[in-house]
Amino acid sequence: MPRLLLRVLLVILALGAASAQAAEGMWTMDNLPKRQMQARYGFSPDPTWVSHVQKSAVRLAGGCSGSFVSPDGLVLTNHHCVNDCVQQLSTANRDYIKDGFIAKTRPEEQRCPDIELNRLDAITDVSARIRKATAGLQGEAFAKARKAEQSRIEGECTGKHSETSRCDVVELYHGGLYHLYQYRRYRDVRLAFAPELAAAFFGGDPDNFNFPRYALDMSLLRAYENNKPAKVADFLRFDPKGAAPGELVMTVGHPGSTQRGLTVAQLETLRDLVLPQRLFFSSEFRGLLTQYRAAGGEAERVAQSDLFSVENGLKARKGQLEALLDPAVFQFKQSQETALRAFVAKDPKLAADVGDAWDAIAKADATWRILFQPHRLLEQSAGFDSEMYGHARRLVRAAAERAKPNAERLREYTDGALPRVEQALLSTAPINADYERVKLGWSLTKLRELLGADDPFVRRLFATESPEQLAARVVKDSKLADPAVRKQLWTGGAAAVAASGDPMIALAMLVDPEARALRTRFDNEVQAVNARNAERIATATFAKDGTDAYPDATFSLRLSYGEVGGWVENGKIVPPYTEASGAWQRHTGYEPFKLPDSLLAAKDRLKPTQRYNFVSSNDIIGGNSGSPVINRRGDIVGLAFDGNIRSLGGAYWFDERNNRTVSVHSGLIVEALGTIYDAQHLRDELSIAQ
Repeated sequence: MPRLLLRVLLVILALGAASAQAAEGMWTMDNLPKRQMQARYGFSPDPTWVSHVQKSAVRLAGGCSGSFVSPDGLVLTNHHCVNDCVQQLSTANRDYIKDGFIAKTRPEEQRCPDIELNRLDAITDVSARIRKATAGLQGEAFAKARKAEQSRIEGECTGKHSETSRCDVVELYHGGLYHLYQYRRYRDVRLAFAPELAAAFFGGDPDNFNFPRYALDMSLLRAYENNKPAKVADFLRFDPKGAAPGELVMTVGHPGSTQRGLTVAQLETLRDLVLPQRLFFSSEFRGLLTQYRAAGGEAERVAQSDLFSVENGLKARKGQLEALLDPAVFQFKQSQETALRAFVAKDPKLAADVGDAWDAIAKADATWRILFQPHRLLEQSAGFDSEMYGHARRLVRAAAERAKPNAERLREYTDGALPRVEQALLSTAPINADYERVKLGWSLTKLRELLGADDPFVRRLFATESPEQLAARVVKDSKLADPAVRKQLWTGGAAAVAASGDPMIALAMLVDPEARALRTRFDNEVQAVNARNAERIATATFAKDGTDAYPDATFSLRLSYGEVGGWVENGKIVPPYTEASGAWQRHTGYEPFKLPDSLLAAKDRLKPTQRYNFVSSNDIIGGNSGSPVINRRGDIVGLAFDGNIRSLGGAYWFDERNNRTVSVHSGLIVEALGTIYDAQHLRDELSIAQ
């Protein structure tokens, strides 16, 4: 037997055996795997436990997770989840990224311009309404009917309370179910504590997605209501002892997106087109940012957050691509699809319901391959990397969308979504004109390169200017860096936007018709086809596995269960914990292995055996950053901030043998506030489990 084929078969068998036993899955709070948890760990969460944990968890609307940890609205999350806020609050003379931030009193807590918190209060199944609205429809008709019904449901839920309530129709099982998630919205969110970046991201990119780790990746926010700290009934206590090896631990957070339920054709598109193109693009952008930061001073400070994000994304996508390029893993995905199709073929009624769903999705994906590059550059704005352009686009789109009935608008401009648009638009975060010019000029250059100099739209866009000249002109002459100007245009509506004469708005108005046309094709020819046929495939999945199947991640609240434990790498056992002594030993005095003075000074006060970071077999993905890691009592034993390098393939499948979540130990968080930093008032606010 050829060696590759043998390896494929062995991996399929191993993955099949692992998945049969694995504590895998990102489970919705209304369908927890209680039977499996009871059988494996002797624990089945009751409704009171579930409600308490659900209402203690929060979502950072920009893409992270967190949890309430005091009755006065104090929220624990990762430093890298508030990195943008810390940078936005910094100035050339006050660098909180470098020096950290501690509010000694609550009046000193500073508002994060762009952070919104969401707490999930209720889940309602609205599948029947969506099914009724879309019955018998295909393509454009299906897309419009589904979007309209989703907007109606969300509008009814939010009502006149959009400032404090957010409602999202969440597609589960790729349209197999539709659930309405009703959130309590907190738009006034303030920074209470953040350590130095050197402590939070010690080890930098070399250590990212690796273990052992020594990162104090934590921060504290506070939710405010009516200019006062929010009062919350549900919050989590801390257990500084943490969890023992083999002990049940659970993450409660908001995983962003997984693709475990995609068809093989969709995975092939990701493997052959989407991931390689994004890697190439991001690699060049990293080079630009690295060169820009090399100037030092203010340039180094303002580009820090973007560089962190790009490097993190590069490593994550590289791991995802490697997983899809592994013949054994891809064959495993093929075997799953083949088994499901064979199951369908045995049942004539089911076969009639499912039809040619897989083939229809493959055909739609062929269209997506044609649309991908222009859609990404224009509709997703990858060709216009600029904060000011982002504001211009919001103003231009909102001017058109707000004039339409709510059910007919683009989903991101419905009444329920407008508060988030307004918050982003009126953000007080400073904008650096030189940095804007450099980023916009580079991205416009890529747009011309990838679409071609002879493309009709490219010729209209640039006319006689170079990308650098166009970027320099619109950045220099635009007034959109001023929040007051943006507020005036937002309040003035379509007439004010049309009459503004702002060159950045003129640029957005030039791009908008082309971008909308691409979006319409994508919505009707790709997304609608995939959604309709994914519903059919979901019918087959339910028939085969029932509710024992978990849905792909959708940036909605999920629980994952696992246990503390290391893994075997290259024949060697990786222990589950690191200790404080290891951080000092790893310190070289040079970036990225340079500890800040606060940690060096605490060496004689912090026990060398204090556990620092640990790994567990929880199933997480991007978006879970900031998730509390809790024990069966619901007490915090850790704070999830990363996965090991083997976890990067978790977008497509889960292998409990070596897929690990990396977390900050609860004891280190408590000690950091009380021993390392002068933040005893925050330490005292936490409830410590006895």
